[in-house]
Order: sequence, then structure tokens, then C-alpha cells
Amino acid sequence: MIDDDMKFNKELSWLSFNERVLQEAADQTVPLIERIRFLGIYSSNLDEFFRVRVAGIRRRAILESAQETSKDKWRIINKKINDKVNVLTKNFNQITQDIFAQLAQENIFTIFDDHNNDTFNEQLSTQQLSWLKQYFEHRIIRHITPIILHSKTQLANCIDDDGIYFLVTLHYQENINYALVEIPRENVKRFIELPNENNVGRLNNDEAKFIVLLDDVVHYFMKKLFVGVFPFDHIEAYSMKLTRDAEYNLTDDLDESLLDQMSKGLKQRLKADLVRLVHDQNMPEHMTEYLRKSLKVKDLEALSQGVRYRHFKDFIKFPNLGGKHLENEELPALDSAHFTQHPSVFDAISQQDILLYYPYYKFKHLTEFVRQASYDPLVRHIKINIYRVAKHSRIIQSLIEAVKNGKKVTVVIELKARFDEQANIEWAKLMKDAGIEVELGIETLKVHSKLCLITRIEDEKLVRYAHIGTGNFHESNARVYTDFALFTKHKEICQEVNNIFSFVSHSYLRFRFNHLIVSPLTSRRRLYQLIDNEIQLAEQNQKAGITLKLNNLVDSGLINKLYAASQAGVKIRLIIRGMCSLIPNIKDISENIKIISIVDRFLEHPRVMLFHNDGNQQLFITSADWMERNLDHRVEVACPIYDEVLKKQIIDILEIQFQDNVKARIINKTQNNRYVSQGKREPLRSQIAIYDYLVDHEKQLIKAQQLITSTTDHKG
Repeated sequence: MIDDDMKFNKELSWLSFNERVLQEAADQTVPLIERIRFLGIYSSNLDEFFRVRVAGIRRRAILESAQETSKDKWRIINKKINDKVNVLTKNFNQITQDIFAQLAQENIFTIFDDHNNDTFNEQLSTQQLSWLKQYFEHRIIRHITPIILHSKTQLANCIDDDGIYFLVTLHYQENINYALVEIPRENVKRFIELPNENNVGRLNNDEAKFIVLLDDVVHYFMKKLFVGVFPFDHIEAYSMKLTRDAEYNLTDDLDESLLDQMSKGLKQRLKADLVRLVHDQNMPEHMTEYLRKSLKVKDLEALSQGVRYRHFKDFIKFPNLGGKHLENEELPALDSAHFTQHPSVFDAISQQDILLYYPYYKFKHLTEFVRQASYDPLVRHIKINIYRVAKHSRIIQSLIEAVKNGKKVTVVIELKARFDEQANIEWAKLMKDAGIEVELGIETLKVHSKLCLITRIEDEKLVRYAHIGTGNFHESNARVYTDFALFTKHKEICQEVNNIFSFVSHSYLRFRFNHLIVSPLTSRRRLYQLIDNEIQLAEQNQKAGITLKLNNLVDSGLINKLYAASQAGVKIRLIIRGMCSLIPNIKDISENIKIISIVDRFLEHPRVMLFHNDGNQQLFITSADWMERNLDHRVEVACPIYDEVLKKQIIDILEIQFQDNVKARIINKTQNNRYVSQGKREPLRSQIAIYDYLVDHEKQLIKAQQLITSTTDHKG
């Protein structure tokens, strides 16, 4: 057993991952608009980090508060987190300034107003200010209702965790009154393009484009909200944002449905404990003190200064008003020749197992799998488990149509998918009303597997077709998340997929799984066995090796197993996108372990496990990261890849990623996110190289098929 001192703290490791996202925003080779969007991704990630991970630390600190050593431990971790966040925030501010300065060189001017409104007055023309005044009066003001704060106001109840607010002070003679103004970003565009009046401030440029933020427009015209309604001599207004604990409690009331319990739990989240209160760094002390007292902020570490613009995550949608060179070059998603060369998806899968790798391949092949099943006269039953789906899900629409066509449809929907709970509650109700058999899974386990099973009658026999993936059934995410999806007719695998649906429906049932690795039933035991097998091979001087691609590696049991494998001489290569508690290259412990992390235009999301097994390689794709929750507290599925062509394809993709010397960072003892050195090698950016590899793969498939067709026609 390796001591915990030999492992990275997972929260600090997560911050190291988000620093890699920030590196993309700082990277001069990344197109400018994409760099702005990486700032938005970084900000969105950080919000979730505080809502989930920091909140979890504080809950554990409270639970263990009686133990003095535990109090010190959590206090130290919390301080390290805040210190790291403060460093990243300074970097964020500098990167933001640099990006918008470079954007101005592209004739795109983002006008950020100052607190005295001088910037708007100096840099905007009279005509533009007049246009902005009309825009505010006709489009914005109707969506704003200030809340006048008084001694009986419960300020915490007035603030939505997802909102951006100005705390406003109204000075009148010797009196100060406070008000709260929410930025109506759900009703009005956050980024407002101004007309070009040809002579703006010091500019005289016909091609200039101008953007102002909704926040600044509201700030500039703040007085108009209160004139004639509330007396004041002058106004101060500074931005603020509150972050709450994302956890919620479910009752044990057996008379209440899980749907009702979840709805109540989400309402609890709206009033959950404050985790972080971030305010404009220029906010006067009397206003920060007012916030601290009104919100009952006892922990001063929860009150922090930050960047002026809250919800920077909206910058993910920052508009491109310039040329195509400001965004990534498009990589058109590919058609799979295996699917397109057959009249139906079922004919295609009957010929061979098919592997897709999103977003390089079109997600439509999956939606077609479900759509064709919805009206195919041979289809009897469609089963699918849903964790996250798109806002306008074509898959759910096809499931509803399937019911209309007389098919039996069973949907296991996970109501506890964090931040998608409300959407999934609404989907569950919609599908129930449509006649779909909706199951809410197992109350104590999240169903996180990515399964779809279709049963047909062929030659008077039941035949099953399965989809097993590493990512969700989410059309939008599939354009930016990399994920593997396997389509198979393998009889035993499909039977085991069906058994998983039975287990979810009746968790007291137990099944034998000879092919699939299933959490929480067999994952930990099987993974230990696979690692132990490599250890035994190494000890017998046979070829042994482990290659893993995961989002997160933090489970202590598996980390200890990997350390043991390293000590036995097993060569271990890891690609870890996010949290990694394993420390490589510790003398006599992890010297045989090498780790990289890749952050690029697509979010690396698939999980792959490859065990050398003395040359008889065992390869799995899986929905599970190596975390305790994925192994012991969720329903997860790992599927072996038996088809040698598909196995080679996945291994080739992994090898391309290990050769990345453009976007790959080394995970080392110091977590300094150093890029992999190019040395004398040619630059290789794996995500682009993989796309080229798959394009060539599809060309070869088409060419082979044309050759077969030509030969058949000739013989005919």
C-alpha cells in the first residue's frame, strides 16, 4: 500500500488541468476567437469546480471538524486551492487584455466601459451613443426590475447561482440605500454589435467593427433605472456573482416519487450554502462589508476579488465579426463507409462490427440507428439509457415516434446527471406522456453507461443490435467531444447488454458477465485481475504493458495497483485529460510510468484500456473513469474490442496521440504543464493527424468496396 503522500491531491490536480485550458487561451498559434472561447471554457470549468469540488471539501471539513488533524488538513488544502486560483486569475486577466488588444489589430474593437463611463464617452461617437440609448430603452430596460434592499430583505434568496448582478449604492444626502440589478443575459444578447459611424474617438476606419457588453450598457445607463422612482445624488454599481453548493438532499419519503424528490432537491440547490462570492476588485469596502453581513459570509476565503466580468463562460459564444482565419479551420465530419454502403443500419452491422470516433465521424449514424429502428417493421423493442441529451434531441423524438409505430420503448433516464437534472426531469415527463416506459434507474447508483439495444425479429428469431459508447447521446456535444461508439451484433455481448438493463430494472438480480466489465458488479475485481496479469507476466520476463486513456485517474486502489505494476517492471503509458493523482517517475515506485495530457480544439473524452497480455492484446472502450464513484457507485460498462481491424484502428489512434508534440503536456511531479518537446521531430498535432488518418481509412474502405463491386460486375 502506497502512502497518500505519494499521490497528488485531486482538487489541485484538477486546477492543473484547468491551467492547461488557460494555456490554450494564451497560445499565440490558436486563432483569436478560439482563444476567447477557451477563456470562457476556463471560466465555466472554474465555476463548476467551486460548486462541486470546493463545496465538497467544505462539507467534509464540517463533518470532520471534531478531529483537529482533519481540520488542519482541509484548511491547508483550501488555502492551496485559493492560492492557485489567485495565480490563475492574474494570468487570466493578463491573457484577456492581450487577446482583446490583438483583436483590435483585426479591426474588431471590444469597448469595455470603465466605472466612470469615460470609455464609452471617449471611444463611442455621438451617433453610437444615441443608438445605444435607444437599444437600452427599447430592448433592455423592460427585462430589468431592480430589487431595493432593506433590513428585512433576505439577500441570498434574491440571487440566482447562475445570474450576474450589480450591487448598487444609491447615495442621497447623508443616506445610503442598496439595490440589486440582474443583467438580463437570458433575454438580451450579451455581445452587442454597434453600427460603424466611420469616426469613432481617435479611429477613422470604414472596416472597424465594435462590440460592447450588455453588462457595460446596463452600467452606463444605470441611472435610468432609478430616476423618478428612487431619490439619489449619485450611484455606485459593481458586479458580483454568488456560487452555491451544487449538492442537494433527497428525502426518504417512500410516498414521494423520485421525480418529486428531485424537483424538491433542485429547489434546495437554489438556497444551498454559499461556497464563493466573487466581486469586482474595485468594489468599495463599504459594499463588500454589506455583502459579507447580508449573506452571512463567515469564511473570508469564500469572499474574493476577481475579474470584472462575471459569467465569462458566455464568451464561449463570442461572435466572430472578422475573417475565417480568426476561427479553427473546419474539419468536416466523415461518413462511415460501413454504414453508407448498405441500405439500412442493420444490414451494415450484420456485416461487421462498426466503430465510430466522434466528432471525426457524423453523429447522424447513431441517430439513424434509432430513427430507422423507430419504424422498421421487424423491430420489437428499443432500450436506451440516457444521461445527457441535446436540448432538441432527435433521439428522443425518434423514440416517441417508435411508440406511435407500435414499438415497445424502454428508457432508463438518470435524473441525477449533475446540472442536467431539470432537463432530464422534463424529458422523463414528456416521454411518459408519450407512452414510453420510463425507468429512473437505481436510487443509490447513477446510471452512467452509454447503451442502446434494439431487438428485431429475423427469420422468426430474436436478434439484438447494441450500441456501446464512451460518450452521451448528445448531438451537440458530439461536435466537440471525442468519443468512441461501437455498433455490434455479437450475440453474447448483446445478451449481456440486455442483462444490464435487467439489472437496472431489478438490482437484486445477479448476472454473469464474460465479456463486459460492469460497475459496480465486476469492475474493480476485473481491473485488478487485468493489472495483476501484467505483473505476473513481467515477473516471468514476458512482455507486459498497460496503456490507458482516461479523463480522471484518482482511485487509490487502482493507483496502488499501477505503482505495483511499475515496480514489477510493467511499462505503463497514460493519457489523462483531467485529474491525475498518480505521480509518475518516483524512484523505486513509478519509474516505469509516463503520463501526458492533451488539450486542443476538441475535448478528449473517450476512455480506453489496453493490456499487452504477452502479445495477445486485450482492448476495452469504457464509460468509466478510474475513480471510486465510477467503479463502486455507478452503473458503467467497459466493452472488449474483438474485431482485429477495429482494435488496430484504436491502437493506431492512441499511438498518434503519444506522438503529439504540439498539444501534449507532460504530467510530472511538479504539475507545471510543460509541453512535450519537439526536439528534431516534425510537429505533430494529434487531433489533426487523427482526422487525416481517418480520412485515409475511409478512402481505402471505399476503394476496396469499389474493387469488390467491379469484380462482381465483371464476373456477372
